[in-house]
Amino acid sequence: MQINFSKYQGTGNDFVLIDNRNNIILPNHKELIAQLCHRRFGIGADGLMLLENAEGYDFRMRYFNSDGGEASMCGNGGRCIVAFAYHLGIIKDKTLFIAVDGEHEALVNDKGNHIQVSLKMIDVSGIEKGGNHYYMNTGSPHYVEFIDSHDNFDTYTNGKAIRYNERFAQEGTNVNFVSFHNEEIQVSTYERGVEDETYSCGTGVVASAIGSGFETNKEHFKIATKGGNLEVKFKQIDSQNISNVWLIGPATKVFSGTVNI
Repeated sequence: MQINFSKYQGTGNDFVLIDNRNNIILPNHKELIAQLCHRRFGIGADGLMLLENAEGYDFRMRYFNSDGGEASMCGNGGRCIVAFAYHLGIIKDKTLFIAVDGEHEALVNDKGNHIQVSLKMIDVSGIEKGGNHYYMNTGSPHYVEFIDSHDNFDTYTNGKAIRYNERFAQEGTNVNFVSFHNEEIQVSTYERGVEDETYSCGTGVVASAIGSGFETNKEHFKIATKGGNLEVKFKQIDSQNISNVWLIGPATKVFSGTVNI
């Protein structure tokens, strides 16, 4: 059977997107999803998303890591599926959709060569602070560690060591490394499920911005990632609670095609 797909990327975080409102693909097809994400034997992506019907919402976002496993929230994926829904004509300049971590609002700004999406993330609570790190769930679990510089820093090796340490080995965590550069922060990410450094991670830059906010008393950050620039705004209620979190950045359609399954 042939199915239609689109490939999108958000600051280098790339995804296969499929309009699944007719339930073409079942979410338990783990091997198929992993095959489609494979960079040599498939389309190639950090993850795959199914856009599905959801009563009371414009659509449901169902996200899978490149290993085929259904995953927690993906911020860059959320921005890309909003752009996908916009191109399908499901939404116009704003939307309310549902994902695994709850409902999300989003605003669309069509800039011609790409879509700028402002995505409202979940409120964050129960933030853990360590010596030079924070641990929190921004839709996905993130360990945020501050480093002096990203120059010659090995994100893969250091991130993998934390992701597979005694505490996180079973359930896994995403690992972000943050350095300050003038008025911006630079963030690199090791992602569980992908099990590698990725060009960008939306929930990761949100966690990194929140951690940086505790360090600087700021609530608005411009963020440089390997794949491009993002922006995060939020409101710090107290040391344990963050609300009104927005992730802002581009979502670009790369190509569309068909694939045999």
